[in-house]
Amino acid sequence: MGCRNLTGSATPGSVLAVRPRPLLALALMLALLSGATSCSIKKMAVNSVANSLTSGPDVFGSDDDPELVREAVPFGLKTMESLLQTVPRHRGLLLGLCRGFTQYGVGFVQNEADDIEATDYTKSSLMHERAFKLFLRARNYGLRGLELDHRGITQRLKLMPDSAAREITVKELPMLFWTAAAWGSAINLGKDRADMLADLGAVRALMERGLKLDENYDGGSFHEALIILEALPETMGGSPKRARAHFDRAVAISKGQKASPFVTLAQSVSVQTQNRAEFEDLLQKALAVDPDRDPNRRLETLIVQQQARSLLRREDDLFIEEAKPEGHK
Repeated sequence: MGCRNLTGSATPGSVLAVRPRPLLALALMLALLSGATSCSIKKMAVNSVANSLTSGPDVFGSDDDPELVREAVPFGLKTMESLLQTVPRHRGLLLGLCRGFTQYGVGFVQNEADDIEATDYTKSSLMHERAFKLFLRARNYGLRGLELDHRGITQRLKLMPDSAAREITVKELPMLFWTAAAWGSAINLGKDRADMLADLGAVRALMERGLKLDENYDGGSFHEALIILEALPETMGGSPKRARAHFDRAVAISKGQKASPFVTLAQSVSVQTQNRAEFEDLLQKALAVDPDRDPNRRLETLIVQQQARSLLRREDDLFIEEAKPEGHK
């Protein structure tokens, strides 16, 4: 008879919250498993390691070296995937993988692909495709997490997104947010895929549900995500006016100490409306945020500021009109 699944009870964490001794944890796991004579003991051992990896302080979020983190994160993600094979209903692992693949895809793959698009289109296209697949992988882990308490919700989100989203409660906000963020990121890179665009309603329903449950979540992150959705053409339900309203709330909630809302509005609405002056002003405000003011967001701020500098370098490619000479009116 097969073993029954063991569900982890640890507080859900991100791959960026993996503790700084993953090799030791993995070695401990292998030592435990090598002597295990029953599948229940094996699952208990794996579950213990999974709990350790997905709880505790976020040791990467406060890091000041994005390249170091870029090289370290894939090992953490693959370690978590290997553990999930044994404890497939572990909430912490499912959330950590959803969040981790989304963050890695945006921060280290998509951003670089955007940066080199004008100079190396072939490589950029390959990296965008890789990011798209990472986002789908992240989305699938998130949906598996939501399915733990809402069996069949994946299909319901596609068919009846508003009613399905209303099933989700405040305790599931992290899983809701990162599932929607991964799904939305995949749609953003898959605009030429009809099957992806068909899921837009599900993403919007999830984001609006999260906003209703707690608009202050993670410094106004639901408002920030809705900036992107509202930046879509009006034929797809977008509204520049609503996008700016969400931006205002995101900045107010974060007290202007998050760089990401400024970059989000600049990259979406300012470029779409060809407002070059606003674009430059927003990116300068993002660069003015002190990464050390909030140590828990130091890595995020540094990565977002890298994106802001990249956008400024590519400014002439994003706007039809040339910048006016200094002093010219």
